[in-house]
Amino acid sequence: MNAKLAWTNARTARSSRPVLTGGAVAVMALTLAACSTGVMEPPAPALPQYSSPIPPDQFIGRWGLASYHRPDDATRTERQARGQCSNPYVITGGNHGGVLMYLADDNKLTEVVSKAAGGPTYLGPPEDPAGGPRDRQILRKDNDVMVLKWVDPEVAGRYGTMIYVRCP
Repeated sequence: MNAKLAWTNARTARSSRPVLTGGAVAVMALTLAACSTGVMEPPAPALPQYSSPIPPDQFIGRWGLASYHRPDDATRTERQARGQCSNPYVITGGNHGGVLMYLADDNKLTEVVSKAAGGPTYLGPPEDPAGGPRDRQILRKDNDVMVLKWVDPEVAGRYGTMIYVRCP
């Protein structure tokens, strides 16, 4: 009888032990790996989505560029921009659906997108809100001419209103 009781106790003890499945082992391994590498980083926030009536391909090309500070000079400055096609400002497509342009006081190209949030249309980095300080407001855009003004008043005071004229 003691042998039967011992066998029953062993069987009961065996069935009450936790059984680790392959999935449970994988979860434990990932948890331990996260603990050993430090703090787990939260996922990067999604970039805001903007709507705009201007697709990126309408910005791509070679442009003559000039700027003015007084509105009375706009017509004369547009003619001067046409004369700059011998040394054009080149806008190319970016890797994430935008176009590559220079931001104020920055010597490296940055991908910018056209964005509208129920008001004026802007051109600026996708991670910034529409109308942010690094944006340019699009004052005029047609096939051959675009007029952009920096949103930041200090930058606008230095660079003026930019006129881009598409080169032939």
